[in-house]
Amino acid sequence: MALDPLFGLHAAALSVQRQRMDVLAGNIANSDTPNFKARDVDFAATLRQTLGGSPAEAGGALKLAAPRGASSGSADTTLTAGAIDGGAIPGLVWRVPTQNSVDGNTVDAQVEQAKFADAALHYQASLNFVDGRVKSMLTAITGQ
Repeated sequence: MALDPLFGLHAAALSVQRQRMDVLAGNIANSDTPNFKARDVDFAATLRQTLGGSPAEAGGALKLAAPRGASSGSADTTLTAGAIDGGAIPGLVWRVPTQNSVDGNTVDAQVEQAKFADAALHYQASLNFVDGRVKSMLTAITGQ
C-alpha cells in the first residue's frame, strides 16, 4: 500500500522543502566565496512537478515582492531558471541580487537566513500535519 495517497501533498512538500533548505544552506555556507551565485528552489513549480504536473505549467520565472520600503522598480528580485547539476533539482533558479558586490558573490547572508527560517517553518508545519495523520490512523487502527 502506497503512503503517498494517505498523506497527500504534505509528503511531497516535505521533500521539496528539504531540497530548498539544502540549497539555502549551501548559499549561507558560500556567502564568502567569490563569484558564488545565490540559488533558490521555486517551491510551487517543484511541488507541481513532483506531484506529476508539467514544468511548463509552473510558469517560468517567479516574481518576488520588492523589499519593504523599496519602490517596485528599484530592485529586480526575479528568480531566473538555471540549469544546475544537469537539472538534478527541478525548479532550481538563480536569485538576481538586489545589490552588487565587488567579488561577484550574490549571496546576502541575512536574506538567506530569513528564507531558511521561513522554509524551516513551512517544513515543520507539513511535518506536524503528517504527524497528525499518523496519529489519527493509529487511533483508527487501535479503536481508541
